[in-house]
Parts: sequence; C-alpha cells; structure tokens
Amino acid sequence: MFAIAAAIVFVLGLLLGLADGRIAGVGGPAFLVLALLLLALHQAGVGTPGAWSQAWRRRH
Repeated sequence: MFAIAAAIVFVLGLLLGLADGRIAGVGGPAFLVLALLLLALHQAGVGTPGAWSQAWRRRH
C-alpha cells in the first residue's frame, strides 16, 4: 500500500520538478522526500500483517 502511494507521490514530485510548479506552496523536492518516507515505511513493514494477526488466524 505504501509502495503504491510512494509511486504516485514520486510522479507528482517529478512533474512539479519538471514544471517548476507548486501545490499549496509545496514544491517538487518536498514530494520526493515524502515519497522516500513512504518507501521507508513500506520497507519497515508498516501496514502489513504482523505476528499477532497471523497467530489469531491460526487459532480459529
């Protein structure tokens, strides 16, 4: 989920960087940093099923 959001944010950052544009005062580099944050969360496993949810499924 975070990887898909990161890809979308990367595209927005790329387009804003190429067009020298801003969305609500935020430019392309801020979108790239946000995309890197989302990728880091994805790599850390945030938002994925953890040990608790798997253990619960095995019991029932």
